[in-house]
Amino acid sequence: MLKVIVNGCFGKMGKVLTRCIQEDEELELVCGVSQPPIEDASFNVYSKMSEVVESCDVIIDFSHHTALDDVLGYALKTKTPLVIATTGFNNEELAKIQEASKSIPVFHSSNMSLGVNVLLKLVKKATKMLQGFDIEVIEKHHNKKVDAPSGTAIMIANAIKEVMPTLENNYGRYGREAKRTENEIGIHAIRGGTIVGEHDAIFAGHDEIVELRHTAQSKDIFAKGAIVAAKYLANKDAGYYNMDDILN
Repeated sequence: MLKVIVNGCFGKMGKVLTRCIQEDEELELVCGVSQPPIEDASFNVYSKMSEVVESCDVIIDFSHHTALDDVLGYALKTKTPLVIATTGFNNEELAKIQEASKSIPVFHSSNMSLGVNVLLKLVKKATKMLQGFDIEVIEKHHNKKVDAPSGTAIMIANAIKEVMPTLENNYGRYGREAKRTENEIGIHAIRGGTIVGEHDAIFAGHDEIVELRHTAQSKDIFAKGAIVAAKYLANKDAGYYNMDDILN
């Protein structure tokens, strides 16, 4: 049985993840970590990873980018594999993740949905085949989401730029001189209601439009994707892993 610690266990995604872990006969939830106030739970809960006394086979992090140093510190100290599903990291924080992966196995993805990661592969193929088309990315999320654009929207833009590296991100448009340029990817964030997550990659050519879309209908898909990643990572050597390693 795979022993798991969840960092961010009382967040919106953390609660879904802990339920999915407890429903999985191959997994044991050892303890959780969450910022105060700490809620009642059937497992031990700490306010920081550095306070955890239990050991585990893998950590799943669905918390906040500001908690990165704490979770990396525990994982490196205990040599524990780490699945990072948190979003909103800056370049400095991303560099810390890459550095940690030299010592421990780290699985990092801004979106744990298997479907989204298939979408990224389709986006790359469309970018290769639809040369000269204008490309726009639109993401929609609930009104409580903090970071914008979403980590998944950035993943889509990065997938496009793997094929066309000269393109630059343009985060929305405003003003009287906002004409689209030829070398941009327009990225737009919509926030409202209880939208779980929608991502569209739009390829607009002369008299035709191709759209690739992924719609999340519940948060379970992200939790179950993280569990797939945890099972994959548990016995791996130190290194940086992502969904490509599972899907390829």
